Order: sequence, then structure tokens, then C-alpha cells
Amino acid sequence: MLTLRDLLRDLDLQLLAGEGGLDLPVRWVHISELADPTPWLSGGELLLTTGLQLDTPESHREFVARLADHQLAGMGFGTGFTHESVPPAALEIAEERDFPVFEVPCELPFIAITEAAFSQLVNEQYAVLKRALAAQERLERIVLSERGLEALAGTLATLIGATVIVFDSRGEPLMQRAFRRELDADALRALQSNVRERARRRETRGFTPSATEGNQGLALPVAFDGAPKKGGATPARAPEAWLVAVKDAGPLSDFDRLTLHQAVTIVALELLRSRVAGDTERRLAGDLLEALVRGELSGSELTRRLAPFGLAQRVAAIVVQARSDGADMALLESALGAAIRDEGATGLIASTGTLSCALVAGLDDQDLFALAEVVANNAIGAVDAPVHVGVGRAVPSEQARRSFHEARCALESLAMATGVGEEENGSEPVIAAPQVATYRDLGSFQLLLSLQDEEALRLYCDSLLGPIEASEGHYGGELMRSLEAFIEENGQWERAAKRLYCHRHTLRYRIRRVEELTGRNLSTARDRIEFWLALRGRELVA
Repeated sequence: MLTLRDLLRDLDLQLLAGEGGLDLPVRWVHISELADPTPWLSGGELLLTTGLQLDTPESHREFVARLADHQLAGMGFGTGFTHESVPPAALEIAEERDFPVFEVPCELPFIAITEAAFSQLVNEQYAVLKRALAAQERLERIVLSERGLEALAGTLATLIGATVIVFDSRGEPLMQRAFRRELDADALRALQSNVRERARRRETRGFTPSATEGNQGLALPVAFDGAPKKGGATPARAPEAWLVAVKDAGPLSDFDRLTLHQAVTIVALELLRSRVAGDTERRLAGDLLEALVRGELSGSELTRRLAPFGLAQRVAAIVVQARSDGADMALLESALGAAIRDEGATGLIASTGTLSCALVAGLDDQDLFALAEVVANNAIGAVDAPVHVGVGRAVPSEQARRSFHEARCALESLAMATGVGEEENGSEPVIAAPQVATYRDLGSFQLLLSLQDEEALRLYCDSLLGPIEASEGHYGGELMRSLEAFIEENGQWERAAKRLYCHRHTLRYRIRRVEELTGRNLSTARDRIEFWLALRGRELVA
């Protein structure tokens, strides 16, 4: 930082008034002979003048007062031209205002002062730039080494001596790291409110948070589509995130601001890397879950595939289903993942059909059921609809499919046992089942799962479903799908027809055809349960 004290010492010039302001920074040097140069100045400049238009003591006082009011760094008064010495009136008001004034003799040209000042300013800016480039390289190495957003925010907080917070596009904090002192709760809430308001308005410009004092904080938008467009235009899309820094003490320096602006790109890269890695992991998890459900993976091969997810020993399944046709599966998955992470559990999270599923490292029943309650609460908040959660028992990893079916069937058996039958006057029945169902609620399905002889289980399923599967042409597949939808919706014609994308009269015809083929009556709870057991058993021996 260039100060007037440093500049006068290097040029061997003597200060005449305003010693109290000698240590203020000099931002620039400007030469002017105007009676009022302040419209062309922004503050922090050192002004050089010969006082060409100042001819009275009153004009001298007004001139110096005007410069002091405009927050200039000081004034160098050239003598030997219009004035043989610095006017006493100017020095008098300068002393009162602690505004530095020094004499520039005629043998010392103004250009010598500007060159000396600019050399120091350029050297300072070069030093700041070198520090900022070194800081950027350090942040880049963190991204390349995949140490994550936590390490990135922590390093940035140390570099600039501030609390650093990364908010998502909705204004929710993704990461917060402090240097020496944490931001107090009130300031954090005010800061979050600032970001949320701008996120709501889809603003794309940086701002100084209202929770900070002066230039102590800065909030910058993070966009994945790159830097501002040509001409200074901001990205068309709303920010994907916000990078916010609040200094522990004092204002942000040039280095702090430059480092933060560079860090925006680094944070964008880290968030993009995390997103791509997360999408890849979800895709792999989804493929693995689908293969597990279909019975394509078992034994040691299943254990090997589960090992990278930390599930090589014992696993338990938790499944979530929203009792709403418009439920967003991505929101359910996100809520499920957040609950797993918050509780410190290890798991694989994916969706299959209308279910979101987590296979978690084996916990005892008490911890498993407590985790399911957290999952239920998170899911309800995410989709704003009734949510049911099913829990399977902890089993060896090669039997993960069995735990999944236990969790799924716990949901269905509970809904069948407590749901109301058909709609009346077009209104939907209310499902009164608890939010969380466990393998302990399976009832007779436990008998099916306990059968170790798959051939006996297959014979049981064939006796009920064989006539349907053997029915003419491809229509047998439609009958099976209609039967399953009808049973899973607990005999509710409208919901089942909507699920199949067909008219309910079409569904009634298909169900009558099933009854003709099997000799069963699907209006009775007993036969519906028999079919449900057979359908679930078929999944186990498929």
C-alpha cells in the first residue's frame, strides 16, 4: 500500500500541513488546474496543482476544504509559477482538516512525482497479482486432488482471513468455514436472507451483504456456464450457487477481492465435478439396484459390486414411497440421501419404479428404525405429501435382495391391512397406515421369505399365477400388470386405472378375466392377499 509518507520520503519533500493524514493510502496521482476538479475524482487520489485559478485567501480555503471533503489523499502545491510559496490560508485549513499538503518546487516536475508513485503502485499491483495467482493455483490443486468443497472453502477462508460460505441456488448453505471466528447466528440468518431474496429474483450480480459493515463482506454469483459475456453482460441463467466471504476484521483488500473473483471459477468447477461424480454414482447405484431387484446379481458377485459403496458386510434396505401421483422421485432421493448423511450412515441410494431405496450398512434394529423415522420426516418435508417408509432387516450383503423385498412388502402389506376399499362418489380413501413399516409388520409374508426351497416357492406361485401367464398371446402380460396394480392400490379402481393409463372399465374387464382364469374372487381380502403373496414370491424366484 502506497502512502503519502512513503512517497515524500522517497522524493525528499517536506510536509507543510496535515501530518495526521500521512498514512492514508494513495490510490492514484492526478494533475489539475481546475477550480473544482472533484467531479473527475473518486477519492484516494493525490492532487498536483500550481493553483493557477486560486487568487484569494477565500478561494484557497474553499479549494482545500473541497479536496478534503472528497476524501483525497493529499495535495502537492507547485511553487515558482503563479505562487512563490504555498498560500497560508490553504495551509491553515489543511492543518484543521488533517489534510496533507506539501510544496513541489519548480525544479521538480510533476511527472517525477507521478512516475515515482506509479512505479510503486504498479509494483504493489504486481505483487498482489502474484499472490493471487499463487492462491488460485493452490485452490486449483485442491479441485484436481478431489479433496472436496470443504477443503476448498477452508483454504479460501485461511487465504483471506474470513468466514467463507457457499450457498446453493435456493440460498441454502452447502458449506461454511471460518478462519478465526465464526459468524454469529443473527448475521448468518441476515446473510442467508440476502442470498435467498436474490435467488428468488434470479439476480446475477454480486453484492455487499447488508449483514456486514462497510467493505467487510462480498457475495458473488457462481455460474456453471462460465464468466460474464463480452461487454460485461452477466450470464443469462440464474446462478447455480453463491460464494460469500465476510472478513474477520477490517475491509476486503485488493488481494482479497481478486482472490474471491478467481475463486468463483474454482468453486464452479468443484461443484460441477461433484455433480458429475454424483450423477455417475447415482447411475451406477440405479443400475446395481435394478439388477439386484431383478435377481441378476447374487452371491459373491453382488458382494463385490456393493463393496465400493461400503456395503461389503451386512446391509439393510429402507424404501420410501410418496402417496401422491405427482411426487418428484429426485426430491425423494435427495431427502433420503440427506437423512443418511446427517445420521452418519453409509449407503447406496437409488430408485426403482415408484420407490426410492437406500441400502445402508447393517445397523441394529433400534438404530435402523430411528433412521427410518428421520427418513420419513425428511421425505415429507421434501415432497409435501404423505410418505410411507419400509424397513427390511439387516442381512449379509449377498442377501440384500431379500431385505429390499422385506422393506417393500412391509409397505404394501400395511397399506392392504389398513386402507379403505373402493372409492365412493369419486373421492379417494385415506390411508391410515403409520409412516414407517418394518419387516416385523410382514405377517404371513414372513413365511414366504422363510422358505429355503425355491422350488416349493415356485410351485406355490405357479398354482396361482400360472393360468394368467399361460393365457392367450401377449395379453397375459397385460393381465399380470393389471392384477399387480389393482392389488398394490388396494382395490381402488380409479388409482389402479390411472397407474395403468387405461379406463377403469378396461381394468374391470381385465380383473374379471383374471377371476375367470383362476377361479378366484378379487373382491375378497383373502384372495387379494393370496395373489399379493404369489406376486411377491415370484419376484424372489424370478
